[in-house]
Amino acid sequence: MGLWNSYRLRLKRRRWRLQALLKRRELTALADRTGRIGPQDILVFTTLRNERIRLPYFLSYYRALGVDHFLMVDNLSTDGSREYLAAQPDVSLWSAKGSYKAANFGVDWLNGLQMRHGHGHWVLVVDPDEFFIYPFCDTRPIRALTDWLDACEIRSFGAMLLDMYPKGSIRAQAYREGQDPFEIACWFDSGNYTIKRNHWMGNLWIQGGPRARTFFADAPGRAPALNKIPLVKWKRHYTYVSSTHMLLPRGLNHVYDEWGGEKTSGCLLHAKFLNTFAAKAEEELTRRQHYGASKEYIAYDSGLRDRDDLWCKWSEKYINWRQLEILGLMSKGNWA
Repeated sequence: MGLWNSYRLRLKRRRWRLQALLKRRELTALADRTGRIGPQDILVFTTLRNERIRLPYFLSYYRALGVDHFLMVDNLSTDGSREYLAAQPDVSLWSAKGSYKAANFGVDWLNGLQMRHGHGHWVLVVDPDEFFIYPFCDTRPIRALTDWLDACEIRSFGAMLLDMYPKGSIRAQAYREGQDPFEIACWFDSGNYTIKRNHWMGNLWIQGGPRARTFFADAPGRAPALNKIPLVKWKRHYTYVSSTHMLLPRGLNHVYDEWGGEKTSGCLLHAKFLNTFAAKAEEELTRRQHYGASKEYIAYDSGLRDRDDLWCKWSEKYINWRQLEILGLMSKGNWA
């Protein structure tokens, strides 16, 4: 990359950081327990709206992985999410009354909190329907992964977003509070993915899966991005630019090997497609607070009228992370 482009990216990073500082003023602390955060604690950062039914399992899942503290931003929930989270002893909670869209779809709020509370910590940025898996996650806590990354002087860790879905109608099985969502949504696409490199930011761009073939079949280039960099050893001058798809400084996006090998990587199991999805899509379509004038939710609303079954004869039932490595969707790399 030339000097001029490097300079432009530095300016871009400064602008994003300034915007995060300004947007942080929109946050009101409802339960600030950040004084309990230890210097080596692993932190989860999340934005949410009306996710009460998902929260018990979300918290228990990440607690079991070894997460120490949750820093969460609630954007005008009306279903009891705020009250539930405020009562959790390992959660610090803020209310954001501003526009989710105007806050760069929540990125500015979290960037601001990460600047203040994330410095020097491994931070994991996930949505309430995203569940992080990594090599040996069934036998090793997340601290084993971050300790290994520290020893290798690796600052960021990539994960592919893997859309999970049930067999049959999305509406057929009711999700219960506290339930493992993958008891219902246990299928995924093992292929059907495209990958290219974003030369400007240095990250990979992955598309495909059930959303591309079902809701964006006529325009696959408009399908949602599946590349994520959710786990980062945070520094104050870092900033996410677009969800967790890419960061600045640009070097944090190099979570893949350019020389024929495989860097260690994970997946985010995406439990979006439960029976609660249709109502969520309808709500977000009305609010129009998502990227591209909510074009993704427009496609969902239209597609669900014709078909609410994402399963196909090529669908594969999820077993464990080793299965995903065999399929080439994640890799243990040289972590043994």
